[in-house]
Amino acid sequence: MRGSTRTSFRLLAVFAIVVCAEPSFLLSAQPGAKTEPEYLLGIWRLDLTRSRYSPGPPPKSETRTYIRDEEGLKGVVQRYLADGRQETIEYRANFDQEYPVSGTEAYDAVTFKRIDARTAQAVLSHAGQVFGVARRVISEDGQTMTITFRREASTTVNNVAVYRKESKR
Repeated sequence: MRGSTRTSFRLLAVFAIVVCAEPSFLLSAQPGAKTEPEYLLGIWRLDLTRSRYSPGPPPKSETRTYIRDEEGLKGVVQRYLADGRQETIEYRANFDQEYPVSGTEAYDAVTFKRIDARTAQAVLSHAGQVFGVARRVISEDGQTMTITFRREASTTVNNVAVYRKESKR
């Protein structure tokens, strides 16, 4: 019986080390678990002084809100454009599946792919054709988000938008 107790203790110790070293291990093993990093959730405001828009013009302001609900991650972009128009863009921000986008005529679908723990890539499309590609990077301290957008068209668009986290929802 004593050897059995030692074996059980060793297995329990190994399990505890694995869970403590990698807490996402348990989350990823459960169906429907929350695997999207919590640092993305909340309200992000565009910092126009640190952003670049080529060819421009930049929006007057922009706020991105990420929330979690029963279907996963949802993104809402509230954008005020330089010409006075306003857009409220809504989409699902889960990975590895195409989702519809509402609120803009520029694109109607998005597919997100995780690059690493703090980086994701989004392919935006319209009527089945790629509209542009965006890369989202969140800083190590979780307070800055940078989205680089590139589109090859008659005029190349190359925007770098920097956001500051306002709050967590």
